[in-house]
Amino acid sequence: MTSASAAFSTPFSRRFDLRLPLVQGPMAGGPTTPALVSAVSNAGGLGFLAGAALAPDKIASEVAAIRALTARPFGVNLFVLDTARPDDATVRRALGAIDPLRAQFDLPPGAPLAAYAPDFRAQLDRLVELRAPVVSFTFGLLAKEDVARLHAAGSYVIGTATHVAEALAWRDAGADAIVAQGAEAGGHRGTFIGEVAHALIGTMALVPQIADATGLPVLAAGGIMDGRGIAAALALGAQAVQMGTAFLGCAESAIPADWKARLRASADTATSVTRAITGRHARGIRNPLMARLEAQGDTVAPYPVQNALTQELRQRAARANDGDWLSLWSGQGAPLSRVRAQGIGAAQLVDALDAEWRATLRGFHA
Repeated sequence: MTSASAAFSTPFSRRFDLRLPLVQGPMAGGPTTPALVSAVSNAGGLGFLAGAALAPDKIASEVAAIRALTARPFGVNLFVLDTARPDDATVRRALGAIDPLRAQFDLPPGAPLAAYAPDFRAQLDRLVELRAPVVSFTFGLLAKEDVARLHAAGSYVIGTATHVAEALAWRDAGADAIVAQGAEAGGHRGTFIGEVAHALIGTMALVPQIADATGLPVLAAGGIMDGRGIAAALALGAQAVQMGTAFLGCAESAIPADWKARLRASADTATSVTRAITGRHARGIRNPLMARLEAQGDTVAPYPVQNALTQELRQRAARANDGDWLSLWSGQGAPLSRVRAQGIGAAQLVDALDAEWRATLRGFHA
């Protein structure tokens, strides 16, 4: 790191020799390909693989692909989940609302599944074996013993918190850093203590409270789309930002073209938080899928059951490039995206963000 770069750095960015204090958010469901993760890391950010929906062997093959493309640090994220064992009535009730939507794509009626998500313990064991430089967790809390296993494997452990009590729980479990997930963030809410409705705290209010309460490095997530946002997060006490929505429209992101188009066309009021699509509260752009399932909210099964039961429908919609029936996860900052119709590479986006946040900080001293 040059002396000029050191003047614009934080302990977190120096630890991983980052050009700028930027983590690319791990977004499950397709966006975070090895190409995207490695492009961000090679450009000087910290790329992150979303491993939550992947079987252990698939996590291993994706990590191998990333390591073939970059020698730089990267991360892997998992969802902390217990094994789902829904009763038949819960599944049948959910399918009663989902099956008419499946029929639009000539899919047969759905049926109970043998498993509703990959086995978390098997995923975690594989993650320990893989010795990823950075690992992060959402939806729950690891036991101290599991954090210790990851530390022994050489991994830096990050927990996700939506309010102070969750951040303190992660600190006490031995986490090295905390992602402070503000209410503006796209995708699933990480809340695991208390009610989601009580944990929709904006990034500006959340970051300094978690930084003050824990004393740990904080990564600010939610609504940050440009260099102004990075500078603002650092002023609030964050040591880095985690940006997901900003990278959704990049050339390396594997989401369908219609999803990218709707991100570009979105307005500040375009998103809502819903549990109707997956059974867990998540922020996305409103569309017919959200509206139809919300209208029958009493049929929605808990996560990951609802997520698994709607998955084939959403996969078929993705192949048809039909955003009406996709889960269009997005944060409130989407209208600030600089990714236009042609798409830009992730490295170009990192370059732009680096120039912007440095210019913003210099402007403070003008």
